[in-house]
Amino acid sequence: MGSATTQALAGTTAALGSASGVDIDVARELFAAARSVGDTSALSGALADSAAAPAARAKVVADVFGAALRPVSVSLLTAAVSERWSSASDMVDGLEELAIRAAAVAEPAAPVEDELFRFTRTVAENPELELALGSRLGDASAKGALVDTLLTGRSSEAARLIVSSLVQQPRERRVRQLVANAMRVVADQRGRTVATVSSAAPLSDAQVQRLSATLSKRYGTEVAINTVVDPAVIGGVRVQIANDVIDASVSTRLAELRQRLAG
Repeated sequence: MGSATTQALAGTTAALGSASGVDIDVARELFAAARSVGDTSALSGALADSAAAPAARAKVVADVFGAALRPVSVSLLTAAVSERWSSASDMVDGLEELAIRAAAVAEPAAPVEDELFRFTRTVAENPELELALGSRLGDASAKGALVDTLLTGRSSEAARLIVSSLVQQPRERRVRQLVANAMRVVADQRGRTVATVSSAAPLSDAQVQRLSATLSKRYGTEVAINTVVDPAVIGGVRVQIANDVIDASVSTRLAELRQRLAG
């Protein structure tokens, strides 16, 4: 990610933070706009063209989306394309992230991060489902409909919208990667980060709370815990937060011991 894109993402997030009337329909409109832009190279090129004046890019948004979207959605899209992006593909990713954040804002009390995490586990445990959602040959709208069927009544509307939208425009990304990234974006929008903790046996609520408190103190932000039972860990825990891995598992210590004995 280039520095221009990093600054652009900060700008679009700030625009969302100052917007009013952001509901689930706004998030839905932003996802649809991101798909339209991503599917049309001429449109994405025009909107990401840093040589064009921001007013010219804003006019393109008004011409293409003004009659179809609500004013708040158009305003957020305009703010996004007024930023300078490192590439057109980065801009499309940025529009998608804006839509994910809008969904998180729309349902602030919904456990969206946990629902997204559970969906990644469902996909991981069902190769046929992963193949159906990740196939390049499948119809995009059919994939979205499949997700709606799977998650209706089992998750919030925000989580359902996020997953069904992402699988319709994977852009060479794996389904689990898409949803895991969305989970991190939602957590960031809510001022926290997410840790995935693997252990050989289920952790008690008290253990999860203690671990969350310890990690929150270490990272200086609220840390939400997602747990995975993995018998290969044997004992102890393995914690992953973004690119950081804290491995206190027995299996790793045994592997290190074998390596020292063999060396």
